[in-house]
Amino acid sequence: MLKKYLLSPGPTPVPEEVLLEMAKPMIHHRTAEFSEIFEDVRKKIKPLFGTKNDILILAGSGTAGMEAAISNTMNPGDKILVVNAGKFGKRWIDIAKSFNIEVDSIELEWGRSVTAAQVEEKLISNPEIKGVFVQASETSTTVLHPIKEIAEIVNLRDNTIFVVDGITSVGVYETEMDEWGIDILVTGSQKAFMLPPGLAFVALSEKAWKFVEKSSTPKFYLDLQKERKAQTQNTTAYTPAVSLIIGLRKALGIMEKEGLQNVYKRHYICAEATRAAVKALGFQLLAKDLPSNAATGIIMPENFDGQAFVKSMREENGITFAGGQNHLKGKIVRISHLGYHDFFDTIIAISAFEMGIKKAGLDIEMGKGVAAAEEFMLEYL
Repeated sequence: MLKKYLLSPGPTPVPEEVLLEMAKPMIHHRTAEFSEIFEDVRKKIKPLFGTKNDILILAGSGTAGMEAAISNTMNPGDKILVVNAGKFGKRWIDIAKSFNIEVDSIELEWGRSVTAAQVEEKLISNPEIKGVFVQASETSTTVLHPIKEIAEIVNLRDNTIFVVDGITSVGVYETEMDEWGIDILVTGSQKAFMLPPGLAFVALSEKAWKFVEKSSTPKFYLDLQKERKAQTQNTTAYTPAVSLIIGLRKALGIMEKEGLQNVYKRHYICAEATRAAVKALGFQLLAKDLPSNAATGIIMPENFDGQAFVKSMREENGITFAGGQNHLKGKIVRISHLGYHDFFDTIIAISAFEMGIKKAGLDIEMGKGVAAAEEFMLEYL
């Protein structure tokens, strides 16, 4: 195929101007030139988190940010609560256990959203819980969790912090970390930030920093106190991902020019249009309660191999969707709306999906999904 389309929920497409910015000659990270860039991005990123606190920029994927959130605040033997509702909820559990931290969990069917009442019930029956860990947007199931409502519950407990994986929610939804009472918020570069993988962002409240001061869990590279000391001086404790940070300044400038409310609205429109298309074609959404605007999960018929479909669309047509993970492998298809993605990317995604499944043998009415999406988006054009 002449052109390829990246429509998976990470990595996501990178704007041409960002790629060009990162292609400029390398600069040294211990210079005034780099410190000026670093200071600029540290300021510009704060509105996306809704915080006045420092946001630490780490060289690593989003999982590095998740690990740092646990290793810097908890001690071996502490007990935490995890919302286990997908692959990345399970990742919180795996990270915690690697540091000998005890885990209680709320186990949900993949496709369901947790409720604040479920979290409250666990906290009442387990007052020793030191942290509540959840995804805002669970990428594997395309589900949204009610972060603001959960924060209200956790905030009533002085000895418990609220830790949120916002890897596919920051930049997709308006997030008010300080106002809502999120204690740690983590995200990564390769989603709504329109960058390649390689940066993790971690913001901590003052309450969370008090937990950091008491943590004896071993850490070296992901020592957030060390990074905080360095980054307040507009440098980093270790060698940063220089090109990505340069690209980040350009990407943040693009988002700033569009206007953050318009960024959030664009994600909503593309997601709602896709959901309208899916329903018009007769498919069911994976997300049963609160679908995420980051990506849409589509349940495929029992006799249809979704994994083979995703592979053939990529290899034969240059269209990269995402399949299911773990027990959902082969059973769902996920279409992203993240980052450098607009209305007409959505139309391409739906059109490609229609043609692909028709060619694969499913009896659908061609164009019905596209028409439903166009009808929804028309008032916004």
